Amino acid sequence: MKQAFLMAVCVAFCAAGLAQTLATANMLGAWKLDPARSSYSPGLPPKSLVNTITAVDSGLRVISDGIDAEGKTTHFEWSAKFDGKDYPVKGDPTRDAISIKKLGDYVLDLTNKKDGKVVNVVHAVYAKDGKSRTETRTGTDGQGRHIKNVTYWVRQ
Repeated sequence: MKQAFLMAVCVAFCAAGLAQTLATANMLGAWKLDPARSSYSPGLPPKSLVNTITAVDSGLRVISDGIDAEGKTTHFEWSAKFDGKDYPVKGDPTRDAISIKKLGDYVLDLTNKKDGKVVNVVHAVYAKDGKSRTETRTGTDGQGRHIKNVTYWVRQ
């Protein structure tokens, strides 16, 4: 009886892990920004940007490396669950917290905050073929200007 119970618990955990992996598999991997297919208002796009996305327990981990419009290197990272709670962002001067909500197998909403205040919201849509994603970012920049950036990403 005890052995059957342990087996059932093991199967339940494995099934939950498999469901998590399948649900986020289309989001995982290295993603490169395509500046030519992206629009930034106001401002210029970065010269290059690559986000590496991996799965974590009930969420995602993102490590981003790039070169901004002025030629300076950039790096930030975060890990967050799909629970809408705030998690720390390291290395990004424009935000210090992020929360994510999964709206479906191909759609995420991310809320970025600085000092507890929402600075922008990102609506990310992943292509069903797994080759691209589009993000629409709305909010304010460091100078208080309204922004609307639409970025196009290609899986590497």
